[in-house]
Amino acid sequence: MAKRKKKQDESILGSLLVITFFGVLWKPEFLVPIVMVSAAIILLYMYVNVKKLRELRQSGIYDIDKMSGHQFEKYLGSLFPDLGYKTEITKASNDFGADLILRKNDKRIIVQAKRYKNNVGIKSVQEIVGAKEFYKADETWVVTNSEFTAAAYKLAKVNRVVLINREKLIKLISQGKRENRN
Repeated sequence: MAKRKKKQDESILGSLLVITFFGVLWKPEFLVPIVMVSAAIILLYMYVNVKKLRELRQSGIYDIDKMSGHQFEKYLGSLFPDLGYKTEITKASNDFGADLILRKNDKRIIVQAKRYKNNVGIKSVQEIVGAKEFYKADETWVVTNSEFTAAAYKLAKVNRVVLINREKLIKLISQGKRENRN
């Protein structure tokens, strides 16, 4: 996903340079406006990337990458209260596929936490779907510090499972830190 985004960004910048080059060749008097618009776009691009990098550093995601699965569950157990959820961590064994139980606005949400180096597959989605009735949950989530496979996204969509990947997790962490400061 990150490689695809980087290639997309590079192609946008490359296209911008090509348009600028041909625009100046076609109408030399457009040089100043084209350069100014190009500079504005490049500055905006840099601002967005610096903001994302700062958010990434402040999120502590690299520390999460070093955690064990159990530590990740405990971490999420401390994150969700900052976001307004009442949180309960299920027992380590015989949890029937749910690692956390969240409550907010009369909704019961069960969460499976997956601290992985590789992409999370359909097994996690299947497990949380299976746990939904056992826990009498209104919603089911799978949270990872990684990414999900295409098959996991497909199965999750059919079963209305919310998938929280690395990018969304970083945003949740940042939101939790902002909420905690207020």
